[in-house]
Amino acid sequence: MDVILCQDVVSLGKAGEVVKVKDGYARNYLIPRQAAMAATKENLKHAQKVKAKLAEAYEAQRKEAQTQAAKFAKVSCTITVEVNDQEKLYGAVPESDILRALEQEGFKVERKDLVIEKPVEELGIFEIGVKLHPDVTAKFRLWVTKK
Repeated sequence: MDVILCQDVVSLGKAGEVVKVKDGYARNYLIPRQAAMAATKENLKHAQKVKAKLAEAYEAQRKEAQTQAAKFAKVSCTITVEVNDQEKLYGAVPESDILRALEQEGFKVERKDLVIEKPVEELGIFEIGVKLHPDVTAKFRLWVTKK
């Protein structure tokens, strides 16, 4: 059975796409949850209009995220940590401390949006990413200093 996705479904595709699924999956799962609708001629016309609106909204969100990314590029956060006599941290800098430092700079970020390539386990300057949009990841500087 062909269905038009009304919202993004992880294993199938994005909203507005026409996908072929088994009849039972469509009737018992996708359609009752309003995640998809049957691919009729009327629904296809409607889906194309909706897809165009979604594309416009997606582009507007991406542009907004790019302006936010430009603001993040100017941000520099400092975290002071305790170190031993050999200038080594006792552990990695927790994500909660990074989020708190960002909040002090005026940015509210969710934990799931932080992009940290490797744990911050030493003193120095680090580039930390923040996922603002599926296409846009902002970077800011994190300074880790000793107390």
